Amino acid sequence: MEEPVTIQSIFQRVLNDARRAQQQCNLLDDEEVFNQHSRLVVTIANKLLLPQRRQFVIDEHNKQVLRFLLYYFNGSQLAEQVFPNAKYKLNKNLLIMGGVGTGKTLLMQVFSEYLRYTNNPRFFHCMSVTQMVNYYTIHNNLDLYTYNEENSTGFRPQPFNICLNDIGVQSKTYFGMDTQLLTNEFLHARNEIWTQMGNTAHLTTNLTIKQLEEKFADGFGRLIDRFKTYNVIKLTGESRR
Repeated sequence: MEEPVTIQSIFQRVLNDARRAQQQCNLLDDEEVFNQHSRLVVTIANKLLLPQRRQFVIDEHNKQVLRFLLYYFNGSQLAEQVFPNAKYKLNKNLLIMGGVGTGKTLLMQVFSEYLRYTNNPRFFHCMSVTQMVNYYTIHNNLDLYTYNEENSTGFRPQPFNICLNDIGVQSKTYFGMDTQLLTNEFLHARNEIWTQMGNTAHLTTNLTIKQLEEKFADGFGRLIDRFKTYNVIKLTGESRR
């Protein structure tokens, strides 16, 4: 016969879950464990680069960014110490920016795979603006990329964690669709989802913050202000392609 559920047993379960979550966040505080995860990331990157016959390179342009991302995606407070002057926060989304070929999209694809392999709840799907436009062309909505209400449980939507790559690059009409308008709608919806439900929507772009502000100015400043909810990380260096 099962024991009755009491408020004390529920309270203990919450404490145990919180303790396990905290232990998970502190895993990478051990430098040897960090190095193991770092080697795993490089192995995954080289697997993704295999068709291109290239090797993943860690250098002065991405070394600290990789350290930050490993801490960030594992919930370690050490992430906020990697670039102390940048004041990055664990609870913010990521906006990776840099020139063409600096490795922005690859980096997010690598971490998407890393999070999948490690069964990390911060796992996200990598998508392109072109894919999003194609989805809209077929379905006449962005539901899969935003609230995912088609798969609602009751009245609760089921949004995915997402990384939308190369925002702002396509600004013209594409197969009859205004890509900038759709991206604007995506950003508004995902900000609401992040605020109310905690699901992340990371971004990559070739544009600068100033260019993004000009491109996505909505007449009220709301969208521009929402870029402040991102950790803005710059990748430097020449093209790696």
